[in-house]
Amino acid sequence: MRLLFLGDIVGRPGRTVVCDALPGLIKRYGLDFVVINGENAAGGFGITEAILNDLIDAGADCVTLGNHSFDQKDALVFIERHDRLIRPLNYPKGTPGKGATLLKAKSGADVLVVNAMGRVFMTELDCPFRAVDNEISACALKHGADAILIDFHAEATSEKQALGLFLDGRVSLVVGTHTHTPTADARILSSGTAYMSDAGMCGDYNSVLGMDPDEPINRFLTRIPRGRYEPAVGPGTISGFAVDIDDKTGLAVNAGPLRLGPHLEPAVPAFWSGA
Repeated sequence: MRLLFLGDIVGRPGRTVVCDALPGLIKRYGLDFVVINGENAAGGFGITEAILNDLIDAGADCVTLGNHSFDQKDALVFIERHDRLIRPLNYPKGTPGKGATLLKAKSGADVLVVNAMGRVFMTELDCPFRAVDNEISACALKHGADAILIDFHAEATSEKQALGLFLDGRVSLVVGTHTHTPTADARILSSGTAYMSDAGMCGDYNSVLGMDPDEPINRFLTRIPRGRYEPAVGPGTISGFAVDIDDKTGLAVNAGPLRLGPHLEPAVPAFWSGA
């Protein structure tokens, strides 16, 4: 199975580049399953139902969220209607929506997608390690799911690496989101789980984490807000994590970053370049 994960979409530049490019990427590389983190898709804060539908129409099989899951208040309602939209698993009991979903890939495989949120330097939620462990114990690799993807929305790379090693050999891939900066540590761990600390973002990289730099720089200099954060409006770059999964084991056989667009050096994994 060939899987693509795209990092946090930030504002209109991220939405535009993904919706324009994704159908062609699916066709060119024979993608079986696509997951996108969409928690910053609506003006940098949350997601709307219309944006969710646009991403699904473009080819996303599942959209994950994070700490901005409910910044758009309508999300409290429409998240209940969509099996392809999930928020962090470790939100308190009774939070609308769900933190995991089992979906069919184009190949017919059953893919379990789990979204969890870290606790280091972030809002204290339930333990993500125990929450994910419980979920994959109930729907284990090759005993309920043919592949398992974990989107770990977290700040600290130490927490992300710890979860990757905790799950190594039990899930197909663990990929980090939230910091919006692609890391150079894409690899396959010793027991077969693909891992990357952060997939990066889909948005304008001539920015501060996808936001127009003026207000972030002002706040660092003066500590006084002058206005709200607004997404940068330049051309978007796609950043993601490309993984090939062994159909027999559900573990990764190839893994590497994918980047397309300005401001970052383009990258297409060598194992996809001939497709």
